[in-house]
Amino acid sequence: MHYNWNWGIFWEMSPDGIPYIDTLLAGLKWTLATAASAWIMALILGTIFGTLRTTTKPWVVRIANGYVELFRNIPLLVQMFLWYFVMPELLPGAFGDWIKSLPDASFVTATLALGFFTSSRVAV
Repeated sequence: MHYNWNWGIFWEMSPDGIPYIDTLLAGLKWTLATAASAWIMALILGTIFGTLRTTTKPWVVRIANGYVELFRNIPLLVQMFLWYFVMPELLPGAFGDWIKSLPDASFVTATLALGFFTSSRVAV
């Protein structure tokens, strides 16, 4: 089987007048920014809750274990949907509307969801 790859497509113009390579690089930039932000959040929260799980106070250990179990046992895709669609509706009206009107609301909610999910993995 032989396939002739057309690598020149990356430098052609898309229907909206932007080269395909620019769209790919913008997506890469947002992906790396989301991953880095969520990683920093996960490292900080995971370290805090992981440390709290080792204390001698049973009520603190239960709270930290509850945090870990909550975010570990809900699939990441479900958490992404909850953070994006449900959380702004649960917040007070003006604050929820403000979050929905952000130009990068998907970046903020994806970072929060990925950060909380990964922090529960770090805390173990």
